[in-house]
Amino acid sequence: METIFQPQYWLLWGAALTLLLFFPIRKIIWVMSVRRAQAKGESIEGEAQKRLFRRAGVTAALLSFVFAIFYTNYLFGAGS
Repeated sequence: METIFQPQYWLLWGAALTLLLFFPIRKIIWVMSVRRAQAKGESIEGEAQKRLFRRAGVTAALLSFVFAIFYTNYLFGAGS
């Protein structure tokens, strides 16, 4: 079990952290974008919600990937 916590597996842990962070970050970004659109007075129904959800998914994927890679790189010291 302790072999999985070695520095050579930092990419594996980065991928796992990316996956775990993706879903809550996507939800947060989507809720914020829907609320912002509602505050502007726009009608958010059906297709507009799907469009915002896809956009939030792309943003969340990029954000969680970058954070996870930097964090695990720092944590395991693979960059040193």
